[in-house]
Amino acid sequence: MQRTRKGLAAMVLLPALWLIQPVQADSLNIKPRVTDVKPGDKLYVNGLNEAQVRQRLGEPDKVIPAVGNPPISQWIYPNFTVYFERHLALHAVKHEAQQP
Repeated sequence: MQRTRKGLAAMVLLPALWLIQPVQADSLNIKPRVTDVKPGDKLYVNGLNEAQVRQRLGEPDKVIPAVGNPPISQWIYPNFTVYFERHLALHAVKHEAQQP
């Protein structure tokens, strides 16, 4: 009886081990072209409403309407972008100079 259990275990486990293949993955690291604005920075707008952002930063060059759920919109200025959820600023992101 003891011998049968070992034989049965070997018959089940050996084929299962054969099916297990090593897993490989490549990772691609891309340096972002933007930097977040930190608290204390002149562009720190977290939690401000649209009127307060306009008062502090002026009119944006371009407004990208809200998409998604929750609705996220973007106000694009020459050197940074402000992201809004509904009508409150989430954060501002500075644009980095493009490398040739």
